[in-house]
Amino acid sequence: MKTKIYQIDAFTDKVFHGNPAAVCVLDEWPADKKMQQIAAENNLAETAFAVKMGDDFELRWFTPTTEVDLCGHATLATAYVLYKYFNYPLDKINFYSINSGILSVEKKGNELILDFPTDIYEEIEIPHTVISALDKKPVEAFKGKTDYLLIFATQKDIEELKPYFNLLSGIKARGIIVSAPGNETDFVSRFFAPEVGVNEDPVTGSAHTTLIPYWSKRFNKNVLTAKQLSKRGGYLHCEYLGERVKISGQAVTYLIGEIEI
Repeated sequence: MKTKIYQIDAFTDKVFHGNPAAVCVLDEWPADKKMQQIAAENNLAETAFAVKMGDDFELRWFTPTTEVDLCGHATLATAYVLYKYFNYPLDKINFYSINSGILSVEKKGNELILDFPTDIYEEIEIPHTVISALDKKPVEAFKGKTDYLLIFATQKDIEELKPYFNLLSGIKARGIIVSAPGNETDFVSRFFAPEVGVNEDPVTGSAHTTLIPYWSKRFNKNVLTAKQLSKRGGYLHCEYLGERVKISGQAVTYLIGEIEI
């Protein structure tokens, strides 16, 4: 069976920036093994697979090595594909994830606004393995549902980090979020996830489910701006709503192709 595949750059308005994701919109689910093989072949941070359920869609995400519970940029990319190429008629798309529940994406002009559940995190002692892997000690450390959040003093600290990925890959977590106050935005971040096959993710929407509540409480404001300091870079507009967060950005098409399933 042939199906179209779309490669979308998310959280940007120009190609070669933001975070690339592959999107497949299907009539029915292939075997898990087949989806993992497609994701490995694509070799992008995430490949999203969506299957229509009435007016809504079930959604799953795969890195090159494993399925993940939540992915922001690939969700945004999927919504972009549905609006641009499938003429989805409503202003809001509801997605269902078996591990993350109801996720929605609202279209407002060129912006796509993710509505995700807020992560629940707690402060922890800074693990020595993390300090060794980053060669720099954070000022605070937290553990969320799937990720560590490490807070540093300045944007320069985040820019200068050169992780030892062989050490990071031994840390039992989906990823390591590092963050600090920004020079031109409220906060900046980077995201390292060698444990799931992605050394550094360019722009990580799901990490902001942890970042937004932290910085919202620290700055005592609910609307924030953010930048992810990867090589490709990306900008996000964020809003804290208590049990939910909103994360918005744009997207652009890089490639449309056809694959065999």
